Amino acid sequence: MTTPFPSGGSLPPVRKRPFMLRWSTWLAAAAVIGYGVAYSMHWDDRGLLWVKERFESPAEQRASVWLPDYHADIDAKALPGMEDDEASDLSYDPQTKTLFAVMGKHPFLVQLTLDGDVLRKMPLNGWSNPEGVAVLEGGRMAIVDERDHTVTIVRVDADTKALNSADFPQYDLGPSKNQNKAFEGVAWEPKRQRLVFGEERPPKLFTWSSDSSGQLSGQKQVLSSDELDLRNLSALGIDPRTGHMLVLSADSNMLLELDQQGQQVSFMTLQGGFNGLNKRIPRAEGVAMDEQGALYMVSEPNLFYRFRKD
Repeated sequence: MTTPFPSGGSLPPVRKRPFMLRWSTWLAAAAVIGYGVAYSMHWDDRGLLWVKERFESPAEQRASVWLPDYHADIDAKALPGMEDDEASDLSYDPQTKTLFAVMGKHPFLVQLTLDGDVLRKMPLNGWSNPEGVAVLEGGRMAIVDERDHTVTIVRVDADTKALNSADFPQYDLGPSKNQNKAFEGVAWEPKRQRLVFGEERPPKLFTWSSDSSGQLSGQKQVLSSDELDLRNLSALGIDPRTGHMLVLSADSNMLLELDQQGQQVSFMTLQGGFNGLNKRIPRAEGVAMDEQGALYMVSEPNLFYRFRKD
């Protein structure tokens, strides 16, 4: 028997409630996912820092590195012949006015001009996975091996063609919470005569003092910082003018500035369309700054970047 239509011959109203329930469920799921992404990427912290930056006075900005004012003038320049070598870190040498980078996959040290041109390549014999380099003083450099958990203090001059780890003093950096994500960054603080080391994940800082001979003395110390709200720590740098620390994070696509008290001052995103970058820096692994305030970065596999202030 056929069910008759209501009076007037009109069709019964379409029930929309199930659709609306599905739509609200999708909205709720999207909100949860969005919050999770924002939390993991620390967008909430970046938002607070962005708001804080808006209230910094011109004098306060001049007293810092002030990363928002930097724009790339060399963007993703390829280091020739190093496509398979994985650029791992970068450091500025004020004596030679050049840069030194380490390659992690096939261990060697490379000297670069400030324009990113290769001057020489020096094999690193005896290193397993060099991930950090810092120029000290008197021709000395610190090279961190993430796999072996060591730092080696080497000497490099104009005649150096290769380095052998057995020829130089080596220091044990000790175990890490995550042995596969261990000591990744290193930087030299000339004013305090000490090295600063950074663990990759979870991000953590340590210091180790140097004596007058350039060798390390005492023990490695924890440098407390509650401001490392980054997914990982890829590299460290020190601004020679202000003493502020630059903390690079490949996973967060970000460079963070901390003052000498460890407080956040400014940041720069490494995404395409910002700070003069055409594309996102694929995996930023090294950062350095010279006494003129120029900022340098290297990224895996073999890309070079330079940033200057407007």
